Formats: sequence, C-alpha cells, structure tokens
Amino acid sequence: MDRTRLVDLVEASDSDGLIRFIDGLCAAREWEGLAEVRYRCIQAESRGRQLFGVVQFVDYRQALEAPAELAAEVVRDGAGRFALGPLWEVAASTHTWAEIGPHLESRRMRTLVAAERALRGESVDGDFDVELLGTPLELMDWEPRYEAATYRSDRADFPAPGPIPLQPIAASGEVVPADDPDSEDALFGLVRTWVEESDGLAHVVTVDGSVRDAIVSAAPGPVDGAPVTFGQALALMGWAGANGGAYGSRRGGPVGRSAAWASVAALADLEWPPSAQDVEAAGTRLEWWRWEPHGLVGGWHLGLAAADPSEGLAWAIHGRDQLNEEAIEAGDS
Repeated sequence: MDRTRLVDLVEASDSDGLIRFIDGLCAAREWEGLAEVRYRCIQAESRGRQLFGVVQFVDYRQALEAPAELAAEVVRDGAGRFALGPLWEVAASTHTWAEIGPHLESRRMRTLVAAERALRGESVDGDFDVELLGTPLELMDWEPRYEAATYRSDRADFPAPGPIPLQPIAASGEVVPADDPDSEDALFGLVRTWVEESDGLAHVVTVDGSVRDAIVSAAPGPVDGAPVTFGQALALMGWAGANGGAYGSRRGGPVGRSAAWASVAALADLEWPPSAQDVEAAGTRLEWWRWEPHGLVGGWHLGLAAADPSEGLAWAIHGRDQLNEEAIEAGDS
C-alpha cells in the first residue's frame, strides 16, 4: 500500500481520490490497508477534515467484501447510517450464516443477519431475539419468496415485485368512511420511512364497503387496479417496508417482512406477535387488490387494498415517493 499517497489524499480531503484508493485495496484484498484508511480518516476528522462519507464507504466495503470475521466487525448497532443499506443486510448478502454467525457479538445483529440469511433460503440456528421482529426466522411454505437486495461496490439493487395487468375501476356506490386507527397505522408503517426520512406522502383510508370503494377513496384521481393473491400482497408489503423510498434509509428485508405481517395482524385484529397459522388464515380470508393512479410513471409507489367481507370493512393505502428532478438537474448543471 502506498502510504505516502494515502496521507496526501487524507490531508487534501480528496474524497474521490480516497474512494479510488479504497477500490484498489479491495480489489487486492488488502484488508489491513483498508483498516488504516479508516483510522487515518477518523483521525483527520478530529482535525476538521470532512471525511465522514469516506469512513462510511470503508465500512460498507468491509461488510460487503472482507472475510466474514472482518465483515462482522462493522456489523454493529448504529453503523452504516448513510450506507446503501443497513450493514447487517450488506454483510448477510455475501456471507453465509455459518461463516459470519460465530463472529457477531450483538444478539440483535445476530438475529437480523440470521433472519436475512433465512429469507435467502439458508437454514440458521443459534440464540436469537425472537421478539425483535415478531416473525419466525424461517420462511413459511405459504409465503412468497421476498425479493432480496443485491449490493455491489458502488450501487445496490432493490427489486420490486413484478407488474401485473390492471384495469380501470370505480366505486361500487357512495363511499362511507369508517374508523380503524390501528389498521391504518400498521399500513402507514409500511411506508413510514418514505414520509419521515424522504419526500414521500401516504394516505390510508378505512371504509364501510368494498375494496373498490376503499381504493377510490384513497386514490388522488382515476385509478387502475386488479385482485392479487395473499402471497403477492405480502411480497409487495415486504418490499415497501424494507425500503426507504427516494432518500430514506433502507430498513432491510426482514424488517419489511415483519411490517407486512404486522399489517395483516392489524387488519385481522390479531395479537402481536401472531402465530404463523393465524397470519396464514387471516391473509387467505381477506380480499387483496393492487392498484395505482392511472398513468403513474416512475418513483416508489405502494397501492394496496384489502377487504374483510365478513365485517364489511375495506382498507387502502396510497404511498408515493420520487427523486427530486429539479435537484438532480441542478446537480448536473
């Protein structure tokens, strides 16, 4: 490692140069050198250098690419706040549970990493905080295969469930509002980060009526929709709950799955945490629809509705977030 070059980059607060330097270290698998970059940047910060982002980048690359023992060092509470995703999910995306599990000290981090590995199909065992997520670590045979995040050195992909054919819909009659704050709060929780940490908006409604009535009541204008299976609804809720929208912090796949189960539990008046059997029974009993405003293009959107025919109640959520195009254009100019 060229220490003279490293010192020059740090003292110049050359973030771009440091990132290229880090790329070279990772390509050569010089993990001791990576640790030195982190140390020197932290020391320089105490002298007023603005290198916080570089330190975050070092932690991200270590979680992603370093051997499991070293990756586990950065998997800790509060780490990677501004990384592409939570570092426990980053590390779990490239290390098996057998590799990284023995090196994780925090019980909370062990639980989250194990839950992510379980979502990716790995069998996990150990001492976990079962109350942290409120869901079993293993996937149930009636659950969908939730879309997993893919992390790379310079970007991440968070695939959404695929599109389905939608048709224009209208209310079945006069829409009668109803009151169900617990269910509305659970549905809002799916996109809370979009609203509180980004520029998103969300609108949740409850009506005495059909699922179509709920959708039309929540929609900002003409709307298209179609019925979906319980599995498709879970996958969509899990995706929304895992993501941070345009600018918010990603929460991670297991957290999204937990938010999806919480929504089902609230709609069906189940105590938390519910049993897997109760969630399956409730989810298959409810009627599910996916919908979106007519002509929607781009951005993050959650348009979901559910109805309980036996109770005559229906719920719908409209969550929306998008990149600030004016800010992007200003940055490109």
